[in-house]
Amino acid sequence: MKIIAVIPARYASTRFHAKLMQDLGGKTVILRTYEAALHTQLFDDVFVVTDSKLIFDEIVNHGGKAIMSIKEHESGSDRIAEAIESIDVDIVINVQGDEPFINAKPLKEVIEVFKKDTDKKVDLASLMYEIKDTNEIENPNNVKVVVNQNNFAMYFSRSVIPFPRDKDVGVRYMKHIGVYAFRKEALMDFYKLPMMSLEASEKLEQLRYLEFGKQIKMIETTHAGIGIDTKEDLEKARLLI
Repeated sequence: MKIIAVIPARYASTRFHAKLMQDLGGKTVILRTYEAALHTQLFDDVFVVTDSKLIFDEIVNHGGKAIMSIKEHESGSDRIAEAIESIDVDIVINVQGDEPFINAKPLKEVIEVFKKDTDKKVDLASLMYEIKDTNEIENPNNVKVVVNQNNFAMYFSRSVIPFPRDKDVGVRYMKHIGVYAFRKEALMDFYKLPMMSLEASEKLEQLRYLEFGKQIKMIETTHAGIGIDTKEDLEKARLLI
């Protein structure tokens, strides 16, 4: 089974422009993410896929591998699909470019899902962890996921899901971590399918998979990491570095 990691790296960002090129302890955010993926030693190869010459040069000039996108893309999955269409690979791990604190343990767990899935019932696998702070739960930058009894995703949202009409029923709120693992076939299917209303409304690409019947297996982890969506997030990351 050939497994690669691909890091989609878009220069423009609605919430925090050029965040991937911000300094994080002497290295850019995107370079730290790339190096973190390499250091896990879980992948046969690691690539950054980008629409930016700045990001492309940043990776290549530091000895890394980068691919320039040819087309404009609405999502990271689209960008990755274009890049890997002609690559011989079984499983593709999408590592978010703004997640520089990834570590090996949760990635191993995601990969293990596919090694055990001999019947190929899982199209994607991803990570989640429990959040309890009300501000975190209500923050639309934190994507929440609800799962069924077998930990397959039922829905993702920026809103509070489930709505706490009754607060004493033992509901857990799970935050989605933007690390995906795809079967190549599922990723290429995504690339050919149109964006539907749920994805367009929430601006969450994972909803396209659900809308077209793909199965997303969620793995609970305690490794939250720090996704850099805002300048405040960047300051927290600098303190951690």
